[in-house]
Amino acid sequence: MPDYSLSFVIPLYNSAQTVGSVVKRIEALTVEGGHEIILVNDGSRDTTDAVVRALISSLQVPVTYISHARNFGEHNAVLTGWRHAKGHYVVNLDDDGQNPPEEALRLWEHAKAGQFDVVFGHYTQKEHSLFRNIGSWFTNRITDWALEKPRGLYLSSFRCVSALVVKEVIKHNGPYPYIDGLILQVTQRLSTLEVRHEARHAGSSGYTFSRLIKLWLSAWINFSVMPLRVATVSGIALASIGVLGFAAVVYLYFTQQGPAFGWGSLMAALLVFSGVQLMILGLIGEYIGRMFIAVNERPQSVIREVVTKA
Repeated sequence: MPDYSLSFVIPLYNSAQTVGSVVKRIEALTVEGGHEIILVNDGSRDTTDAVVRALISSLQVPVTYISHARNFGEHNAVLTGWRHAKGHYVVNLDDDGQNPPEEALRLWEHAKAGQFDVVFGHYTQKEHSLFRNIGSWFTNRITDWALEKPRGLYLSSFRCVSALVVKEVIKHNGPYPYIDGLILQVTQRLSTLEVRHEARHAGSSGYTFSRLIKLWLSAWINFSVMPLRVATVSGIALASIGVLGFAAVVYLYFTQQGPAFGWGSLMAALLVFSGVQLMILGLIGEYIGRMFIAVNERPQSVIREVVTKA
C-alpha cells in the first residue's frame, strides 16, 4: 500500500535558483495522510546538486533525491520520479515555480472527489513566452487526432495522477517516452481543472525549438501510426493528380491544343514530387530508426545516486 496521500515529483535541470523556493512551499503544505517530495536531477550543469543536498538536511518532510548520470529529458526524469513515488496520488510540478504547489492540492482534491485517474491543470492565463505558448497549442491540436484523446482535453505537465496509472505507466522502458501518450493508453477517467500559472521565478525555459521537435516526434511517432497514414493519403492524392495530369496532356496533344512546355515547369513538378517522396522516406526512416534504437536497448535513464531522508 502507498505510504503517503500525495507525492510531489519535480524534474530538475539547472534549477539552482528556483528549487529552494518551490520545495519550501511544498513543505509548508498540510496534506491529510502526509506527503513526500521526490527530486530528479536530470544532468544539471549548474550547482543544482549542491543546492539540493544542502536543502535536504533542513526539510521536515520525507524527501528522495535522485541524480541521473546525464541529461535524458523531462519525461524520462518524471518516470524516474514516479518509480520512487509512494503516494496514493502523484503530482508533477515544474522546477521553475510556475506551478503553485497550493494549486496541486486542488488537483488532488478534484481527482478524489470525481474519482478521476488523472487531472490536468488548465491555465487561465499562461506566463510562458509566446514561442512556448504556440508550441503548447500546436501540440494539443495535433494530439487531438494523433493520439485519439478526448477532443478539447488540455494536456499539461502539471498533472495529478493516481497510483494505479503510475504503476502501469512506469512499466514502459522505451528510450523515447511521452507520458501523456502512455496515460491515454491506460485510462479514460480524465479531467481538467483551471489553475493559476505564475511567472517564472528566475532563469529561462530550457525548452528550445529542437527540444519541442523531439517532444512532438515522441508524441506522434511513438504512440501513433497517423503520420504514416497521412503519408499514404498524400501519396495517393499526388498519384491521382499525376494520372489526371497525364490524361490532360494526352487530350491536349490529340486535339493539338498543347501548350509549349519548358524546362521551368518540368523542374517545378520534379521538385514537388521529389520533395514529397523524400519527406515520406524520412518519416519512414524515423520510425525505423527509433525501432532500431529501442531494439538495441538504449536506456531510458541511468541513475547515478539516490539519497533519501524520511
